[in-house]
Amino acid sequence: MEEASRPKEKTMEEAKGFVRRVLLFKFKAETAPDHIEQLIKDHSNLVNLVESLKSWHMGKDVSVKYSNEGFTHVIELTFESTEGIAAYMGHPAHLEMHERIWPHLEKIVVIDYKPTLCN
Repeated sequence: MEEASRPKEKTMEEAKGFVRRVLLFKFKAETAPDHIEQLIKDHSNLVNLVESLKSWHMGKDVSVKYSNEGFTHVIELTFESTEGIAAYMGHPAHLEMHERIWPHLEKIVVIDYKPTLCN
């Protein structure tokens, strides 16, 4: 209860206007697990190639109730601004990665959001 009564403070990400992009991947059944892992590893290297991409995090689904609708991988990207996402979308390294990964995806969900502190 104490935390709820604290005055609202902006997180560093809120104060700087950071934007996050969450990607949910559902790979096609015929894509081999080792190929999926290589695609994910290659995707992680975008943080070293695209200046506007400030951080890259990935995880695999660990749902207990199987409510994932077949989505197995989540990737979270952090950018300094929405303009940074636009720069990322047009960057040659991203476009090349998109061409490599897209044929292996059955479905993808993309959500961009600005982190917000809720008290």
